[in-house]
Parts: sequence; C-alpha cells; structure tokens
Amino acid sequence: MRNEGDMNNLLQTLKETLMRGGMRGLAGPILIVMILSMMVLPLPPFLLDILFTFNIALAIMVLLVAMNTTKPLDFAVFPTILLISTLLRLSLNVASTRVVLLEGHTGPDAAGKVIESFGHFLVGGNYAVGIVVFIILVVINFVVITKGAGRIAEVGARFTLDAMPGKQMAIDADLNAGLIGEDVARKRRAEVAQEAEFYGAMDGASKFVRGDAVAGIIIMLINIVAGLVIGMVQHDLDFATAAKYYTMLTIGDGLVAQIPALIISTAAGMVVSRVASDENIGQQLAKQLVSSPQVIILTAVIIGMLGMIPGMPHFAFLLLAGGMGWFAVYLLRQSKQEEAKELEEEVTAVPNIEAPEASWDDVAQVDVLGLEVGYRMISLVDKSQDGDLLRRIKGIRKKFTQEMGFLPPAVHIRDNLDLHPNAYRITLKGAEIGSGEAYAHQHLAINPGNVSGILPGVPTKDPAFGLPATWIDAGMRDQAQAMGYTVVDAGTVVATHMSHLIHLHAAELLGRQELQQLLDHLGKLAPKLTEDLIPKLLSLTTVQKVMQNLLDEGMHIRDMRTILETLAEHATQVQDPAVLTALVRVALGPAIVQQFYPSEQELQVIGMDKELEYVLGQALQAGGNAIEPGLANTLLREARNAAEAQERLGLPTVLLVPGGIRELLARFLKRALPQLKVISHEEVPGFKSIRVTSMVGGRT
Repeated sequence: MRNEGDMNNLLQTLKETLMRGGMRGLAGPILIVMILSMMVLPLPPFLLDILFTFNIALAIMVLLVAMNTTKPLDFAVFPTILLISTLLRLSLNVASTRVVLLEGHTGPDAAGKVIESFGHFLVGGNYAVGIVVFIILVVINFVVITKGAGRIAEVGARFTLDAMPGKQMAIDADLNAGLIGEDVARKRRAEVAQEAEFYGAMDGASKFVRGDAVAGIIIMLINIVAGLVIGMVQHDLDFATAAKYYTMLTIGDGLVAQIPALIISTAAGMVVSRVASDENIGQQLAKQLVSSPQVIILTAVIIGMLGMIPGMPHFAFLLLAGGMGWFAVYLLRQSKQEEAKELEEEVTAVPNIEAPEASWDDVAQVDVLGLEVGYRMISLVDKSQDGDLLRRIKGIRKKFTQEMGFLPPAVHIRDNLDLHPNAYRITLKGAEIGSGEAYAHQHLAINPGNVSGILPGVPTKDPAFGLPATWIDAGMRDQAQAMGYTVVDAGTVVATHMSHLIHLHAAELLGRQELQQLLDHLGKLAPKLTEDLIPKLLSLTTVQKVMQNLLDEGMHIRDMRTILETLAEHATQVQDPAVLTALVRVALGPAIVQQFYPSEQELQVIGMDKELEYVLGQALQAGGNAIEPGLANTLLREARNAAEAQERLGLPTVLLVPGGIRELLARFLKRALPQLKVISHEEVPGFKSIRVTSMVGGRT
C-alpha cells in the first residue's frame, strides 16, 4: 500500500508539473537525459541517421537565429545551447564509434547512410583525402574561428565588468533627472547585469568548442587504430580491406560531426563580434557593405583589369566585373530616383500661395518655458536623427508634476541662429534663466570627486550644479566610467539643466491658468472643497499667491486637501496671503520637517540668540519690512558661519525661529544663503524633539 501511495504521489507531482509548465518545461531535462543515454545505450544505424541529421539542422537553426538578432542579449541562452550542442556531438561520436567498431567489418554502410554519404560523396571515397579534409576543418574551427571568438568574448567580458559601475551611475543619473521611471531603471539595471553575465558565460563556453575539436582528433585516431586491430584480429580482414572500411567510416563520422561544430563556432563568433544596433547582421551587411555604388564600380574596374592580364582566367574575372558593374549602375539609378522623389515631395509640400494679409494670428506670444538651441544641436531634438531630447523633456515634466503637485507649461523648442552653434538657452517668459554648451556627438564626463585619472578633452563645468567636467569623444565612455566619472550624453546634460531650473522657478511657473487647471482636476475628486472656497471666501489671485509662496521656499503643493481646508478655515478672518501662507505652513508642518529630516526623531537645528529675535520682532511690530543695514550685515555673517558649522557636522542647514519673524528671515536669507532653510517653532510636530547644534548671534 505504501508503494502504491508513493507511486500516486509521484504521478500527481508529474501531473502538476505538466499543468504548470507544459511539455516545454520538460523539454530541457528530457533532451539532456537522451543525450547522456546515447553514450551508454547501443543505437541502430537508422536512429544514428536521424540524430546526425538533427544535429546538422540544430546547427543551421542556431546560425540563422544568431544572424537575425539585433543585440547579444536577444540570444542570451546561446552559451547553454553551445554546451548542449557540444555534448550532443560528443554523444553521437561515442554512439557511432560503438557501431563502427562492432559492425565496421560488414561494409561502409555499417554506421548508417549519413556517415557513408559523408565518407564517399564529400571526399570521393578516398580516405587519404578525407583525413586531410577532416584535419583542415578541425584547424579552421580550432585555430581560426574558436580562438578568435574566445578572445573577443574574453575582452568583452572584461570591459563589460569594468564599465558596470559607470553604467549603473548613468542609470541613477537619468532616474534622478526624471528622464526615466523606476520600472525602466530597474529593467536597465537588469540588462546591465545580464550583459555582464552573458559575456562571462561566453568566455567560458568558448572552451567547450575548443575541447570538442581536440576530442574529434583523438576519437578519429582511436577509431582508425582500433578498427584496424579489430578488423584484422577478430574478423580476419586483410590490412587493405580493414583500412578501407574502418578509415572511411571514421572519416565520415568525423566530418558529419565537425561540419555542425564549424557552423556553431561561426554562430558564436557572430554573436560576440557584432556591434549592437537596431538591425540584424544581414541588414547591416546589405546597408554597410554594398550601399556605395562608387566602391562597387572601383572594385569592378580592378577585377576587370586583372582579367585582361595574359594567363589569367579571363571569363571568370570579366564575368564578375560585368556583374558588379551592372549592380553599381542599378544602385545609382535607385539613388537618383529616391532623390527625385524626395525633391518632388518637398515641392508639393510647399505650394505657391499668395501671401495673406497680416492678422492677429501673426502676433507671437511669449513662451512661458522655452529652449533655444544652436544649429549644431538640432540633431538632439530631431527624431529623424535619433534625437531623444524631446522624450527626455517629457520625462522631466512628468517627474516635476509628480513631485511638485501641478502640471507645468509645455516647453517650446526652436533653433536660434544668433546663438553659438553648440550653445543653448533656457528662457522663462522670454527672459533667459540659464544657458550652456553641449556637443551633440560627445559625452560629458562629470567628476564626482573620486576619479582615478584625467581625461583628454575640453574641460568645462556641469551647467546644472557647477561640478568640474570634461567633454570627451563617445568612444571613451567606457574608459571614463571605469575611472569613476559619471558619463552622460549631450541630451542628458541639457535635460538635467532644465530640470534643475524649473524646480528653482516653480513659483513662477504656477500661473492662473495652471492653478485653475489644478483646481478643476481637484474639483472632480472633492467638488465641495473648491466650491466653498473659491470665489466665495478667497479670490483665485489670493490662492495663487499662497501657492507661489509655498513653492518659492521649495515646498510642494501635492497635499492640496490640507492646503484648501486650512485656507477655508481661516479665510473668514484673514485675507493677507502672507499670513495665510504661515497658517498653511503650520498645517503642513510634518511634511516640511520630513523634507529636511526624513526619519530622525531629534531635529538638530540652528538656533537664534534671544536678543536678536527680540530686536527683529520689535522691527516688525514697528511696521518695518526691511532690516537695518548694520543689523543685516551682522545677521548675514552670523547666519553664514552657523550654516558652515552645520555643514561641517553633516547636518541639515535648518534655522529654527519664532513664527513671527520666520517670513522676514526667509525672504532676507534666500538670495545670499539659498541652502539655509528657515522654519518656525509652530511648524515642528509635537512628537519631535529639538537640539540646537549651532547658533546665530550667540554660542551653543
């Protein structure tokens, strides 16, 4: 009963496995078991014919797949296939050797028709020629193809591993700049890891083919010597007959195994030697090798001149020269027809229409956000030239919307011939807010502070953050990443600069139209909240000013529910945007503190001397909105010293002051010390503790 229960459990497990993965999941294990079985189980000649044919078909299939891939990772299973195909050939060699040595005395068809055909048809039944052909194939496979492919795989694995840190940093830079999302970043990180694993596996898998070639030579020698001994001693054959039977069988067996091995080795060389692109190998050959009629014409002329030399095979040379000349003329005609078609399309696209009268449509409005580029940077924004700056800018707007809580205006891009060819300019409402230079076909290597060497190129500074950097050729990317540089292309440089600037000018980007769109969107989710506030209690202008005040100090407005509820609560008593902003900040206090102290329970802040707080408070009560010049200089100096001390401690530069003077100090310190953030006591949640680590106007 127990055995019956175990059998039922086994059948149930097998049934569940088939239901989950189907026969496809069992194909791999079944194939391996069959290959290993061929080494120990005797196979009839007919089955050997089927398996040898399958081996050839498998090799051809692998070669065609390798030629039609666009990048190495498209055929990531190739190292495993290389191992399986090598094991299959060796198993077939063992199985055929058993049949040859047992039945070779019966004639040249003892091991099946496939081996007989390769032994007679390919080498004409001459075993001396067969041995030479076999050795030549082994040398080609072992010395030329396999050795070269193995060297390429070895170098590719080393450079891929060296470039991994730089590639990971580039992915993180794109993620931080908003050019890609978390899912895309995770996918690209996985591709980088898979690429390194693939080249490492190919480096080791190439040794399989080399070992296979050596094993083929050894098996051939063993079969010939052992066949002669067995034929003459056990079956009483004379030397000539034994040599004829066993040698021809051995040569046929070796050739039928080495030809698929040569095909697989060629496929391995194609996989590791190709450069990744959007085209497969056949398309690249057609596009890059025979796309120039001038080259084909010159080749045809040279071949034709060689064909006219006395003693040369005139017919073959002149025939090939004529064919190449005809093909070159055909390519020239095709090129002219395409040019004429493009010209006709351009002419029809611009009809001859009489110029209309001027109208209001001719009045050009100033773009809220604009990007002007020099003519050499047009390729970055032209999709037909693989420019991806437009896609990156869309990613910036999407990330800005997610972080800040409103949709910024669209970025209008145009060329400006007045700019330097490699220059660009970022404008806000027609005024320049940032500019820089970018080289379309180069990369910017940014020094994060821990690089291991200096790169040749054009020294500059990162336009977004002012870090030292160097413009380098695209071919030096891997070298720069291996030295510790963060390497980005020209499009990323411009996109990162723009992302930095629109965050700095977020308050100016929130116009009445953008705010109305935000309120309309919120009205779909909480219609009563917006209806009761605007315009019954507050005007749209007042709400806009409150939002701009929050954005001006680096706050987001994602929590619109809290903001509008706070405004609705106090709007009946207060209409001043500055006072309303202070009340909203108190309501948003936990979010404000979390922005500077993500997880700390104790807030280590910069404090202010009580006497200085009293003086500033008295100035505000007297109706002044400015600080006396002498006091302003002292306050600025003390604040700068306290901020530097806080930075040396590795702590956030946050100044904690009473709520009455917070707005005045924040406005005063913003221009001179933009990194110093000012919060009030009222904004600190009750569950947080405070410790003063630096002091403005006194000592800790």
